[in-house]
Amino acid sequence: METETIAAISTPMGEGAIGIVRISGPEAVQTADKLYKGKQSLQEVDSHTINYGHLVDPKSGQTVEEVMVSVLRAPRTYTKEDMIEVNCHGGLTSVNRVLQLILAHGPRLAEPGEFTKRAFLHGRIDLSQAEGVMDLIRAKTDRAMNVAMNQVEGRLSTRIQRLRQLLLETVASVEVNIDYPEFDAEEITVQMVRDKGGEVRRDIEQLLQTAHQGKILREGLSTVIIGRPNVGKSSLLNSLVHEEKAIVTDIPGTTRDVVEEYVNVRGVPLRLLDTAGIRETEDIVERLGVQRSREVVAGAELVLLVLNYNEALTEADEELFQLIDGQEAIIVVNKTDLEENVDMERVRTLAGGNPVVSTSLMKDEGIDELEEGIRTLFFAGEMDSGDMSYVSNSRHIALLEQALRSMDEALSSAENGMPVDMVQIDITRTWEILGEVIGESVQDSLIDQLFSQFCLGK
Repeated sequence: METETIAAISTPMGEGAIGIVRISGPEAVQTADKLYKGKQSLQEVDSHTINYGHLVDPKSGQTVEEVMVSVLRAPRTYTKEDMIEVNCHGGLTSVNRVLQLILAHGPRLAEPGEFTKRAFLHGRIDLSQAEGVMDLIRAKTDRAMNVAMNQVEGRLSTRIQRLRQLLLETVASVEVNIDYPEFDAEEITVQMVRDKGGEVRRDIEQLLQTAHQGKILREGLSTVIIGRPNVGKSSLLNSLVHEEKAIVTDIPGTTRDVVEEYVNVRGVPLRLLDTAGIRETEDIVERLGVQRSREVVAGAELVLLVLNYNEALTEADEELFQLIDGQEAIIVVNKTDLEENVDMERVRTLAGGNPVVSTSLMKDEGIDELEEGIRTLFFAGEMDSGDMSYVSNSRHIALLEQALRSMDEALSSAENGMPVDMVQIDITRTWEILGEVIGESVQDSLIDQLFSQFCLGK
């Protein structure tokens, strides 16, 4: 399959100034040259040049589009194959006509992520770098983009390769000890296992320490806004999004379902869920909304519990504190522009150490303190996403945790005087697990699954 020439649209569908159709494979240049009319044949132009001309349908002689064609010859391309990028006018009809013309003359339509998959299979990038490409496309904040960019550039790969090399040296020493026992080097070998194995363990542990923050940057923090009806939950959503996303009225129960929105709060991506006001109600639709609200709270990583500064705490408020017991939460006391009727001392007691922030969303007061509270809660101190290798991918985290356990078993065996050939089994297993992170020992089915998550044309 990798010897076939493929083509796909690489820009988002819709109106725009420019659309790009990408071709990759051994027949890429020849295919484009059949359709291209310009001053010079595309097969004769220099690599990495962009050429002005027109695409013409050879059968009808009709001019299909005015284009700029980039010619990129292997191996200095994204896929390490010959590549063509046809720049045409943006627009559904224009870009589709160009793609259909190309597909009618040899190439097949690329599968999702197939260009990046070919880059991986041809050795230009490893698996963790390929996953970084997907994270780069999906990044919702500057920090998330920096972390993804580091991964694309191979910073995580370099660290993993170094750890695998240390393990390989240790395994080689063990092999020598097993094959040539007459040299009586077991004590030296066990000491090497302790030294190099300990270094590997420390580095894996350090990578895992970044996993929580990295995962938040990659996937967003699942954040639920809860409270009784008409305390200002939808107003809080609108204030954080800086847009009128949710309907706000004085009528209790306006929000009947869970409203979802992504928002960037001081570099922290939030997947923000505004819920129906939690209360007892006879309205069937509202009751279903309340039930869904309770369900999403259980899976939330952060809860914003909104209270009314102008009203005394109710039994329903106290039940909400019980509902979020044990979860990360910030208590938002809203409507401070009105008279104080809530017992703030009681609120702090019920908060149990969780931050309490006072706001007047009507006057746009207190939002800065709330945003800073969210950032501080999950990123204590300044997060340096530029220099560190943050582990953000769930697959990488799971593999590193397995590698850490395997390394612990190897070190424990060495400390307890187990034969070196038994110790070698765990060291080799750790080496193999780390290889799965960068794709040096991974099943084809997993590769297919990972690349199928990419968008078409990437």
